[in-house]
Amino acid sequence: MNISNGTIIRTVLLILALVNQILTVVGITPLPIEDEQITQLISLAFTICTSLWAWWKNNSFTQEAIKADEYLDSLKNGGE
Repeated sequence: MNISNGTIIRTVLLILALVNQILTVVGITPLPIEDEQITQLISLAFTICTSLWAWWKNNSFTQEAIKADEYLDSLKNGGE
């Protein structure tokens, strides 16, 4: 069998989420997290995701960079 690492990680995380949900439903708090902490975690995750996305994308601010992007797009589309 040739199972990828991504598949294994996603499966383990799904199992952990399901166990957490079942314990929460029966009244056991496996992760004692307050509402304030959840708000902070969501805010942190949003900041990290948007920062990584902005960093990854090619942000052209100068006229030369914008022209270079247009030239690259034309090459990708088969023109010159």
